[in-house]
Amino acid sequence: MKCCDLHTHSIFSDGTFTPEQLIDAAVAAGLSAVALTDHNTINGLDRFMSYAADKPVEAVPGIELTTSHHGQELHILGLFLRREYDAVITEYVRQAHENKENSNRILAKRLNENGYPIDYERLKASTPDGKVNRAHFAAALVEAGLIGSRNEAFQTVLSPSYGWYEDYERLDTMETIRLIASLGAVPVWAHPLFHVDAAACEALLPVFKKCGLVGMETVYSTYSVQDTAFAKEMCVRFGLQESGGSDFHGANKPDIAIGTGRGNLVIPYTFYENLKPESCEKMGCCPVIFNK
Repeated sequence: MKCCDLHTHSIFSDGTFTPEQLIDAAVAAGLSAVALTDHNTINGLDRFMSYAADKPVEAVPGIELTTSHHGQELHILGLFLRREYDAVITEYVRQAHENKENSNRILAKRLNENGYPIDYERLKASTPDGKVNRAHFAAALVEAGLIGSRNEAFQTVLSPSYGWYEDYERLDTMETIRLIASLGAVPVWAHPLFHVDAAACEALLPVFKKCGLVGMETVYSTYSVQDTAFAKEMCVRFGLQESGGSDFHGANKPDIAIGTGRGNLVIPYTFYENLKPESCEKMGCCPVIFNK
């Protein structure tokens, strides 16, 4: 059976694999298609697409945008990005990056003041484009022997409830879906049941569908059988396409393998085929994305 993975991360966000290593891993796993969906950045896509050109795997240019809807954090994937709109996407996420940078500096200051010495400039220099998130802080704390594990870091000093991490203003979910759609790409709600319960998911889907949402992840590394069944039912009810991804981060999520997650994933290649913009157009699932 041909399979794919439409949700992975590289060193350009919080993964540990280069874009080239992601392609090699996808080939080694026997995948027929793989998407790079780094958090709030497209900076790894040139390397990803170029390296994949002569490899036996379809490479999908993508992004995972961290958004907020009435204060609730939600993640939206943009798949099959049209590269002529790179500048539009880069400008769209610019303010979010500035907000995140301010949040990072506050966190670094509070960590240092409370006995967790973190050199923030060194941390920035360790990433390909100077962008840092809490996963980088967690890795640095573990490497310095200040915290026992990444999970411990997220449950303690990096948790919003601990009081040191200051949240930042995120992109608006509905605006983000509209933007992705307007650029001829495919908006997909990433792991909805990771952030909201089934009732909230069901209530939000018709709202997001009107904005141009095309699909949602029905197959995901942490989903139970019941989660997947519910998500599939929602796709049928609201006329959405199914998507699936491991959310692979390399060594930062060592229990998640590309393509297979925790060994429980089978993501059919038909997900990739049905999500392609030309397929969506034929099925009429989201005419908004073809207005430009």
